[in-house]
Amino acid sequence: MVFLFRFVFLMWVVYSLEFFLGLDFSGFGILPRTAHGLVGIVTAPLIHGNSVHIISNTIPLLFLGWTLFFFYDNIAIRVFMICYFLTNVLVWIFARPSLHIGASGLVYGIAFFLIFYGFFKKDFKSLVISAIIIFFYGGLVYGVFPNQPGISWESHLIGAVVGGYTAMHLSKLKSKRIV
Repeated sequence: MVFLFRFVFLMWVVYSLEFFLGLDFSGFGILPRTAHGLVGIVTAPLIHGNSVHIISNTIPLLFLGWTLFFFYDNIAIRVFMICYFLTNVLVWIFARPSLHIGASGLVYGIAFFLIFYGFFKKDFKSLVISAIIIFFYGGLVYGVFPNQPGISWESHLIGAVVGGYTAMHLSKLKSKRIV
């Protein structure tokens, strides 16, 4: 869980540097299919355009991340890293040629992991968690469509697919380490 809080803290440090020093780190976002955009695979989720943007990523990231790390601590860092890096790599490969910043791809990845893991795992605890996430975050499904200019719906869609894939893959592993 400390890992999650450190990540969110780092997001806010980056945003604070931009805000208080008048800097603009958006150039370090993902610019698909360009050499310069490769750096965004690592940095894009740490960069946010304004206070509404970072808050709208922080709140669900804390709730969903807490749920992930509390209930699935044995696989939480693996899920987080897959949703972080695989989502960003796929955005770099497939998204439209525009700068993509923010942690929403990660948010979608974790949310859809939590939703689908219950359905694939088919145990009571995981199904209850899935139902709770659907209740609170079922509306995320609308974010995967290109309905708002300036919003990276590609990050949302790809994050959702990566989260669902990760849930399917990890639920099939027959290891004592997997919850």
